[in-house]
Amino acid sequence: MPKYLRLLGRKVEVHFSKYHGTGNDFILIDGVGQDLTPIKLDIPALCDRHFGIGADGLIVIQQHPELDFHMIYYNSDGSQSFCGNGSRCAVAFARTLGMVPEDGETMFLSTDGVHHAQFLENGEIRLSMADVDAVERRENHYILQTGSPHYIIEVDDPSAVDIIPEAHKIRYSDAFRERGINVNFVHFDPDGVRMRTYERGVEDETLSCGTGVTASALAWHVVMKETDGAFNIPVSAPGGNLRVQFDYLHSTGYSNIFLQGPALRVFDGVVVCD
Repeated sequence: MPKYLRLLGRKVEVHFSKYHGTGNDFILIDGVGQDLTPIKLDIPALCDRHFGIGADGLIVIQQHPELDFHMIYYNSDGSQSFCGNGSRCAVAFARTLGMVPEDGETMFLSTDGVHHAQFLENGEIRLSMADVDAVERRENHYILQTGSPHYIIEVDDPSAVDIIPEAHKIRYSDAFRERGINVNFVHFDPDGVRMRTYERGVEDETLSCGTGVTASALAWHVVMKETDGAFNIPVSAPGGNLRVQFDYLHSTGYSNIFLQGPALRVFDGVVVCD
């Protein structure tokens, strides 16, 4: 039986599921099986961890005329963007709705374009990411776009960073105050990446960030290798472990980029909305 979460004064029941990808958590709503047209989704209220369901973001699954589905992603503040961990959770949720083919491979549309995903034998989901031409190397940090913009700064120990004030110095600087940027504190070593992320749109640290994990793996390549070839980089975030696979050619940049990791269902529920 689903759990029922009822907010005073609300009138229309909306069924949802809660998922997480390495601690990055999301509210998933079926926009095909239930009509959301007359409903106002107060996304910040639903994502509030004290007075709502609680989540880093909210995802609505809709039909697409040519692909398996359309994923619409909202950050917890109501802004829209692309989300790597959220995309894997959307794929897992869409499978429960019967929208993913039986072979476990799917094509769907998100904010930054079309993505391919597949279920692996270990239960994880492998998600294609957009190509990246180059990583912009600056004096003491790196900037790149992996579906969302990322600022990467190398530190000795990510766990020792006082992340909120340090991230705010960058996120709310003159350069990024208006459009925002995700701020990643990372440590590179030959075996992979350890990292923490402050996410714009959530305006807080999240336990994992899929686009940040991807961005940090590409920055690892700049720092540790910068050679042509195929790479498979393990990345450790506070919420768990992921992998990023990619090809690199000096002449064309980064291609065949894939983010691999778990997407787990937490619970189902019903919330009453206007």
